[in-house]
Amino acid sequence: MIEKVNQGVYALHNPAGLHLGNFKWIQGQWKFKAVGYGPSGQVMPGGGPLTDRHNTTFDQLDESLIRAAFFKEE
Repeated sequence: MIEKVNQGVYALHNPAGLHLGNFKWIQGQWKFKAVGYGPSGQVMPGGGPLTDRHNTTFDQLDESLIRAAFFKEE
């Protein structure tokens, strides 16, 4: 699920609601910035389950394309 945070930032959550990172509008494209959380809840930029997708770019925020790129169907 993609949720607007502000004009240039959208948060990405998995189906269970876990925050996985943010899409940021950078130099004319949407760039994914992965986020993980440490044992004490501290934010770990570039971490988390989608760390291998950190800095992936998209021309537009299309939820179906993002799901296909980031999540394997179970």
